[in-house]
Amino acid sequence: MTDKHIDAGFNHDNSYADKLNGFYVPFIGDKAPNPQLVKLNTELARVIGLDIDNLDRKTIASILSGGTAINGAAPLAQAYAGHQFGGFSPQLGDGRALLLAEVIDINGLRRDVHLKGSGRTAFSRGGDGKAALGPVLREYLLGEAMHALNVPTTRALAVVITGEKVWREGRQTGAVLARVASSHLRVGTFEYYAAQAQPDKVKRLADYAIDRHYPELKASENRYLAFIRAVSERQATLIAKWMHIGFVHGVMNTDNMTISGETIDYGPCAFIDRYSPTAVFSSIDRQGRYAYANQSSIAQWNLARLAECLLPLIDPDNDKAVKLATQEIIDFKQRYEALWLSGMRMKLGLMTTQEDDLDLVTELHTTMEGQHVDFTLLFRNLSEVLLGNTNAARDLFDDPDSFDVWQSKWLKRIDSESVSNDDRVNAMNAVNPLYIPRNHKVEEALHAAELESNYEPFEKLIEVLAQPFTKREGLEEYAVPAPLDASPYKTFCGT
Repeated sequence: MTDKHIDAGFNHDNSYADKLNGFYVPFIGDKAPNPQLVKLNTELARVIGLDIDNLDRKTIASILSGGTAINGAAPLAQAYAGHQFGGFSPQLGDGRALLLAEVIDINGLRRDVHLKGSGRTAFSRGGDGKAALGPVLREYLLGEAMHALNVPTTRALAVVITGEKVWREGRQTGAVLARVASSHLRVGTFEYYAAQAQPDKVKRLADYAIDRHYPELKASENRYLAFIRAVSERQATLIAKWMHIGFVHGVMNTDNMTISGETIDYGPCAFIDRYSPTAVFSSIDRQGRYAYANQSSIAQWNLARLAECLLPLIDPDNDKAVKLATQEIIDFKQRYEALWLSGMRMKLGLMTTQEDDLDLVTELHTTMEGQHVDFTLLFRNLSEVLLGNTNAARDLFDDPDSFDVWQSKWLKRIDSESVSNDDRVNAMNAVNPLYIPRNHKVEEALHAAELESNYEPFEKLIEVLAQPFTKREGLEEYAVPAPLDASPYKTFCGT
């Protein structure tokens, strides 16, 4: 491979590089010694304009490992700060990542093509800038699963092994993840410049974010207050969707909260099997800060940090700015709760709104606690109850007596609506997945790939998760939790 620039086929429009000089460091990744394409999302590649029909796999691997110059691109490492587990780090940034290209896709949408594991940057803080194969495959799996579950998310484009080893509790296969997002602007990006007392840069960044993600706000009387509201609305939508499917992000630091409202960074995340509001999987979250039931309050806390950065822009009178911003942060709770309840109604097959619905939903969650009930299967099996299998849901409980009481209330609520049974069942099955990234199946796929270079379990899991709502014969093993005697599941920040 020569060092000449390669035409990847992208329709470049480098707005971040052009408009935000001083917010990044120009950077090109390390040249991988022997890049090989392990997985390519061909559907997504075509959407973003990657010329997969005329580029061979070796060239694509070279491009998506970060060390090959691309015609028209302006690769860079972004600067940002962040509150990590509540403590502020004034400089984080892309320490093992880079914005490879900013493109306009075939639908006219602006996209970031971003790499993780491409080498050291000015923000590496002593790290090697690399990533290991297992965590990269994990993020590919989880990101694509979330996309299929209709959750806003960054999407996986490719996995490239680099031909070198990295040290992560021993020698592991080095790899790079290529992912796509509508942007990588974070709450932490604003914190970086606010902490440096650079209000001019905070304003430039806010104006850029509004232009890119919320152009309708430019005519607002107070665009920066409206910006907080808009980000709050997207985050409320996102967190509600997480809660509806039992997803625990695991590391909701402010540098992992996007302005666009997309899920980003799948390091220590997992899906709950047996329901517990205190579910935590991350090995470093010893206090349960980012537990399942805490996610909405953490999102609200993160939004307050964004609002603090924007106070000088909201109003020159600081007291007035604080009052206005505080109300927006308070309103997040109501926005989130309304969205959460609306989604829960859909999961329970409730087609109308009634005053006691919140009590009904809350009672179900209380009934699940301590019962070793599989969260995903319970909601999926409720539609089976409507088809005559009266034990489909109750059999999931250790002691079903309390569930029987709840189920009678639910069925009475169902009977109050004039909706055909078939329509209700179809609507429930369209929002209650049967197949999620079961933690034990994810680990099986990753271990086979890492230890045996066997990617068949990974490919099979990708195939299953692409259609999470459609029951298919022969996939029963993907729809059940790990055995009760399995060890508690732990995740680690690998990428």
